[in-house]
Amino acid sequence: MLIIPAIDLKDGACVRLRQGLMEDSTVFSDDPAAMATQWVEQGCRRLHLVDLNGAFEGKPINGDVVTAIAKAHPELPIQIGGGIRSAETIEYYLNAGVNYVIIGTKAVKEPEFVSEMCKQFAGHIIVGLDAKDGLVATDGWAEVSEVKATELAKRFEQDGVSSIVYTDIARDGMMQGVNVEATVAMAQASSIPVIASGGVTNMDDIRALKEVADKGICGAITGRAIYEGTLDMAEAQNYCDQ
Repeated sequence: MLIIPAIDLKDGACVRLRQGLMEDSTVFSDDPAAMATQWVEQGCRRLHLVDLNGAFEGKPINGDVVTAIAKAHPELPIQIGGGIRSAETIEYYLNAGVNYVIIGTKAVKEPEFVSEMCKQFAGHIIVGLDAKDGLVATDGWAEVSEVKATELAKRFEQDGVSSIVYTDIARDGMMQGVNVEATVAMAQASSIPVIASGGVTNMDDIRALKEVADKGICGAITGRAIYEGTLDMAEAQNYCDQ
C-alpha cells in the first residue's frame, strides 16, 4: 500500500482545505516544488496533486507549478485532479510529465467520457469519486447527487480505469480518522483498485487500512496530517512495506 502525499494548489501555493471549502484554507508552503522534494526525500513513491482553482474553473490554472514539480522529479509517478474535463487538458498534463489524471465531476455527469479517455490515454486514467453519506458529490463538492458511489464504480469496471480515488467528504481535512468501512465497500464494489482519501490522521488509520488492503486498497492519500505532523510520511510507508 502506497502512502501518497497530497499537494493541493491554490493561487500557486500549497494549501489544505477543510471539507473542500475554498474559503477555509490553510497555506502550508509558498513553494510547492520544494514541498514535493521534501516528500520524495522522505520516501514517497507517488504524489497526489490537486489544482483547486482548476476544479472550480474547469481548466488548468496551476499548470506551471505542476510542470515544475514533474520536471524536478521525472522518476516519480504523479497523479493530478481538479478541473479535468477535456481530452486537451489530459494531453496537457501528460505532456507536462504527469502519469495519471483524475476525472471527477465529469465522470459522474458523463460516464461515457471516462470510457473514451481510457481508450485514448490507456493506463493513465483514474476516476475520483467523492461521496457524502455514500452519495457522489461534484463541482468541488458543491453539489451532492442521488448517485451511489459504489454503483458508479461498477459502471467503470470494463473501461480500463487504473484506480479509483475514493474520498469521504465528511472526513476530508477534519483530522477525524479515515472511513475504513466505506472505503472497503468501494473496493469490493468493483475490481478496480481503490486509493483511500479523506481523514487519514495518524498511524492508527494506516494500520486500519493496511489490515484491509488485501480487499483492493492500493494506497492512501494524506494531506493535513503530514503537514501538521500527526503522521510521519516515512514511518507510514515503512510500516506498509513490512
